Amino acid sequence: MTILTFTLAILGTSLIAGLLGALTGLGGGVVVVPVLALLFHVDLRYAIGASLVSVIATSSGAAAAYVREGFSNIRIGMFLEIATTLGAMVGAYLTAMVSTKAIGIVFGVVLLYSAISSFRGTHEDAVPKHTGGLADRLRLEGEYPAESGALQAYVAQRVPAGFGIMFLAGGLSGLLGIGSGAVKVLAMDRAMRLPFKVSTTTSNFMIGVTAAASAGIYISRGYILPSLAMPVMLGVLGGSLIGSRILIRARVSTLRIIFAVVIVALGIEMIYSSLTGKL
Repeated sequence: MTILTFTLAILGTSLIAGLLGALTGLGGGVVVVPVLALLFHVDLRYAIGASLVSVIATSSGAAAAYVREGFSNIRIGMFLEIATTLGAMVGAYLTAMVSTKAIGIVFGVVLLYSAISSFRGTHEDAVPKHTGGLADRLRLEGEYPAESGALQAYVAQRVPAGFGIMFLAGGLSGLLGIGSGAVKVLAMDRAMRLPFKVSTTTSNFMIGVTAAASAGIYISRGYILPSLAMPVMLGVLGGSLIGSRILIRARVSTLRIIFAVVIVALGIEMIYSSLTGKL
């Protein structure tokens, strides 16, 4: 395979990854890392480095559209970024101390857990509950365009639980280079009871800051190669822009199915490849 062919193949794959990442709130890295490691045989740590750059591009590309359409909640996102940024720095620091095999297994387990959680049934976007707790004091609430076209109000629930899960999500982002969108979406959707579209779009808004916090550590260790990161970034950015337009009109049930199918397949493959020494 020539350098040009290799670059075009990565560009095309990253385009698809960015599309899926924007639709599900996962971030393109959740697809890019396994594909680079399993299909293109890129060293896992260099794949993670390129993924972090692409995650920043995904957030930049999709977040603006989601904010403009009224889906992303900037206030909630900025609050939760405190936890994810701290976690990302811890995760990035641990990367050099953990074996590639262990990282691959952790990656796969996180994906499978995310898929299982998404199949546990959906919660209804009920009438907002003001409990007088942390959510009310910080005004962690908002409105979003529901499928009926009307604006639907919501209020974050169980904020401390969501904040704790976000710290874990940040740690996984720094360790795995995936933006940890899967865990972020589940934290907001399940723990904080935010509407699914608000969860996915706010996740896209957040993942760039989380990735930037750990990318600096990867750069200092030489794990980010411009020749690899550039086509990955351009592909993911293009895919995320397309995905952001599709998501606004997509059905939530369809997004959940895409979310689960993609990460189950990748999770199983990552665990198998790690255990058999293919990574």
